[in-house]
Amino acid sequence: MIAVENVRKTFRSGSHDVEALRGLSCKIDRGRLAFIVGPSGSGKSTLLYLLGALDLPSSGSILVDGHDLTKLSETDTNTYRRDHVGFIFQSFNLIGNLTCVENVLIPFLPRGVTAAQKARAVELLTDVGLKHRLDHRPRQLSGGEQQRVAIARALVKDPKLLLADEPTGELDSKTGDEIYKILRHLQAQRQTTLVIVTHDRRFITSNDQVIEIQDGQLVGEDLYQTRADLR
Repeated sequence: MIAVENVRKTFRSGSHDVEALRGLSCKIDRGRLAFIVGPSGSGKSTLLYLLGALDLPSSGSILVDGHDLTKLSETDTNTYRRDHVGFIFQSFNLIGNLTCVENVLIPFLPRGVTAAQKARAVELLTDVGLKHRLDHRPRQLSGGEQQRVAIARALVKDPKLLLADEPTGELDSKTGDEIYKILRHLQAQRQTTLVIVTHDRRFITSNDQVIEIQDGQLVGEDLYQTRADLR
């Protein structure tokens, strides 16, 4: 599904150029759960944002379902982000004066919400364990509950690709475990391609693909370390 080929990304910082990615290549199969790991500043989030077409590489190509994201028109890029990609961030990015259902429906608000879409939002909130919180607002929810709303919002479009940037970074370890159980269940149920940036390898299992980045370069793929190895 995804083929990243010799991608470079350079940012301007003051009078200097900073190479976030330096000729990185990797592949992720359709319906796979893949983790992008590496130390801070390694280029993990940069790669994730490029996969979501939130930014463009300085050079190289990124193919998703055979379409090169670097060659899409602005209109096609917006359509790709809107219709085919779901985003989950470390910050929940919920709107405070909207209910859980309304927050999940945010992707549809510009074009109007149908009864079927609202029913879908309620179904997803039920799937993530928030059936009893449908009309609650973010301030009435715990951090874990807010992240569950964000997950439902990311899935409401039935995206081909789900991208998560440190989705448990603001949560305690127990709540983080719960969030990963939900993500794994929904990914397996819907066969969505799920790519997660994380610094916490304890959530990785032997069935997951691992893309390890250091200094903007790929240093390993399909690596798996047990909890004993990581101690």
